[in-house]
Amino acid sequence: MGETLNFLALDLGAESGRAMVGQFDGKRLVQTPEPLNEVYRFPNVPVRLPDGLHWDVLRLWSDVKQGLTSALRRYTGNLAAVGLDTWGVDFALLDRTGALVGNPYHYRDARTDGMMEQAFRYVPRDEIFARTGIQFMPINTLYQLFSMVVHKSPELDVAQTFLTMPDLLNHWLTGHQVCEFSNATTTQCYDPNADDWALPMLERLGIPTHLFPRVVQPGTLLGPLLPAVEEEVGGSGQRTLMAIAPACHDTGSAVAAVPARGPNFAWISSGTWSVMGVEWPNALINPQSLQFNITNEGGVCDTFRVSKNIMGLWLVQECRRIWAKTGEELSYDALAHIAAEAPPFVSLVDPDDADFLKPGDMPARIRTFCRRTGQPIPESKGAIVRCVLESLALKYAIVLGRLEQLVGRRLEPVHMVGGGTQNRLLCQFTADATGRPIVAGPVEATAAGNILMQALALGCIGSLEEGREVIRNSFDVRSYDPGDRAGWDDARRRLEGML
Repeated sequence: MGETLNFLALDLGAESGRAMVGQFDGKRLVQTPEPLNEVYRFPNVPVRLPDGLHWDVLRLWSDVKQGLTSALRRYTGNLAAVGLDTWGVDFALLDRTGALVGNPYHYRDARTDGMMEQAFRYVPRDEIFARTGIQFMPINTLYQLFSMVVHKSPELDVAQTFLTMPDLLNHWLTGHQVCEFSNATTTQCYDPNADDWALPMLERLGIPTHLFPRVVQPGTLLGPLLPAVEEEVGGSGQRTLMAIAPACHDTGSAVAAVPARGPNFAWISSGTWSVMGVEWPNALINPQSLQFNITNEGGVCDTFRVSKNIMGLWLVQECRRIWAKTGEELSYDALAHIAAEAPPFVSLVDPDDADFLKPGDMPARIRTFCRRTGQPIPESKGAIVRCVLESLALKYAIVLGRLEQLVGRRLEPVHMVGGGTQNRLLCQFTADATGRPIVAGPVEATAAGNILMQALALGCIGSLEEGREVIRNSFDVRSYDPGDRAGWDDARRRLEGML
């Protein structure tokens, strides 16, 4: 390929968003000076209203347009395509005119409390899993929608269309109302065996089925930007900018960028949330995956992400936020340093305990968990952060063992991608806890996978394997070998006893 093409990834995470440009020369993302160049970054801060916790979706839309503007200015309008990804499960409802019915809720809002148990009265738990293959979590779209049914939300009376968060932003960019596969599967409203929405199940829960639009695959060309959007962001008069649906779920894009060779690897996408899994050609929906509460989410190029959602570095982020409110601003590097100096294996927590899901005084909640489970109570910041990082690494080890049981093979190495790879202590703990080599990087895997799928959609690369070769050519990775494993197996058994 002679021409170097510029691809823009709009990557919106639960804590922040960024606009990243990669220049693809046919073999690698050119270092100018990095393989991915950040042209705009913005915070993603939820807003609490009297009716609950919401995303500030209009601010996010403004930031998406600013990201486009910044990229078009820096690259003088020479962008080949743009792709957008966000977190999963959250959604918007539109009326018949295409207008927002209400502010999209945040998945940490309390409106889903108790909704899973109520839903099981109408459709049993094992039947929901048989239809969807999705891990049971109160934040899932299914229980958000069911809570609207239970509380007789008037929004359902006027809603015409359901769109997940990236689909909403893509609708505003292009005018198209579709749901992209990787994000649709996170909702627990999609039936992978039927290759369609789980409409009979939704009907039994009272959820209006006319809301759900057509589902498109990762790598679908959505079309050019709407003329009004293109004019606003400064793209008029340049080459037509094509919007492409990558894997619109951020983990789907991150897994696409795992620089793996061969099929026998496990992956961890590490950030605010951790997701750990294996890439598989089909959904694994059976009694064992139900027992392990495994999730089967859509991947790219006819794959599924057979995986487990784990609370992730949210616990450290919330601790840091609480400490900052008292005037103690500590960087993540500083927190990792004091954690490394704290004694090992004193206290452990289940990162996925329901008490840790919502914003609040996380240090106090961690101490309460330790008190409730008869463990020493961590008092210092270093002890608290070490407790979280060790517990995360041990949860990874437990999940790895269950994935191996499920797929019937040893998974090695473990590829760790995303922002969590910058925490070297967590990476080493993960190697020690799992007994497997950890290959860490790239950090910006989601944006890289987003761009990879854009290049695949335009025919610049021919397969996922070619795309992963591009990732290997473009990014440096760091390897962590298991070190002194003394104490890790005993600690794992302790944590398994708490689960």
